[in-house]
Amino acid sequence: MRYTSTRGNSVDVSAAQAIARGLSEDGGLFLSREIPRLAAGEIEALARLDYIGRAERILTKFLTPEDGWDPAEVRACTEKAYADSFRDAAIAPLTTLDNNTSVLELYHGPTCAFKDLALQLLPHLLVASAKKIRDEREIVILTATSGDTGKAALAGFRDVAGTKIVVFYPSEGVSPVQKAQMATQEGGNVRVVAVRGNFDDTQAGVKAIFGSADMKSRLDANGQVLSSANSINWGRLAPQIVYYVSAYCDLCNRSKITLGEPVNFVVPTGNFGNILAGYYAKAMGLPVARLICASNRNRILTDFFAAGVYDRNRDFYATSSPSMDILVSSNLERLLYLASGRNDHMVAGWMRALSETGKYAIPSELQKKLYEVFEAGCCDEAQTAAAIRAAWETYGFLSDTHTAVALHVLDEYRTKTGDETEAVVVATASPFKFAASVLRAITGASPAGEFDALAVLEQATGIACPPPLQGLDKKTARFKELCEAGDMAEYVMW
Repeated sequence: MRYTSTRGNSVDVSAAQAIARGLSEDGGLFLSREIPRLAAGEIEALARLDYIGRAERILTKFLTPEDGWDPAEVRACTEKAYADSFRDAAIAPLTTLDNNTSVLELYHGPTCAFKDLALQLLPHLLVASAKKIRDEREIVILTATSGDTGKAALAGFRDVAGTKIVVFYPSEGVSPVQKAQMATQEGGNVRVVAVRGNFDDTQAGVKAIFGSADMKSRLDANGQVLSSANSINWGRLAPQIVYYVSAYCDLCNRSKITLGEPVNFVVPTGNFGNILAGYYAKAMGLPVARLICASNRNRILTDFFAAGVYDRNRDFYATSSPSMDILVSSNLERLLYLASGRNDHMVAGWMRALSETGKYAIPSELQKKLYEVFEAGCCDEAQTAAAIRAAWETYGFLSDTHTAVALHVLDEYRTKTGDETEAVVVATASPFKFAASVLRAITGASPAGEFDALAVLEQATGIACPPPLQGLDKKTARFKELCEAGDMAEYVMW
């Protein structure tokens, strides 16, 4: 199993090199030259395993013995990541809402967000990868976050030997709880910096640092090398494939579906990494009928799938679902590469056009090909609140603002198409991370602040606030730095 770049088919690296580097030198994203298949009967076998066993089986298809990865080593990495870090023994439990709708709860990890499923594992994969390529330099993890990735990456890499991590976030683009989670992070190898601007400004700044020859030279002289914990890193994306397969196995075990019966997945996404993992699961042979892409008011992905034109030249909106407030969806590049028949020249041209003009258009044939797999819809603020209220009143399910977007889009999709296929809504964060918005949606109450809302939401619902979110406002903030987007490089070395 070798890896190449979305912008250069001549690139040929090992899995360890792809994970350790994070981003290809040509600016493209690493991905496997082949997509391994789930053999006949393999899903049935996976259904008999726990989450750790499923993760081991799926990951060893990408991290192969021929490439220097011993299955026992992969097993050890998954056990370190999942054995003691999640509050639910199922790791990614499935909750039934009605006869044909379930929710995949991905927020029972240490930071209460779906990013934990990958970022508890990535540090172990990254350290192992560095050893395999015999790179003894200190790894500097560089991460841009719209809220959840930052805290999950900080928690995952905290005090991991041989690493440092710098997280940049938009100063006004995350929730108070998300900001407090990052600002109070413990560990001697971590740094958090707010950036004046939105997430796209922050992400662009990180990409510029990765592309800087001067920064590479400075780090090399200091015995350091850059890598990433964003979903541009293959080691971050691969673990996310597991929970799609796991959800399907759980549906079979509960007799919600029969083996081989197709399901739909509804995914709230901004950077497109989460739903791309679902696309990989489908390409591997998981019986997925439709992947439904759910966007908030920043509906750039909805418009792209509808018209075949990606255009970031539009107004940017700060919403109650901030992790999706994104206008440059980095992982869409991987989908375009795969769907275009691995046409690296075409992908490089689109990405160049996006950088230079802010837009690109794909051929109508490719748009039709994507439509065979993907549906897309969006949701405004009022509809998000209504979806939270409806889920609570109808099912007793407390949804965060991002998952509510997916619930609304699923309802619209079913009304439009009449498709009643079993659907799994991917729930990406604890509702307590956005307590004020959730409380306002279900009760109409507006407490004085986000942290007051945590206690009020507990009282209103009878659901306990997750321990990692308790007492955040009482902790002392360690990180208070604020920088301009153009000055981010100066905060990488310390």
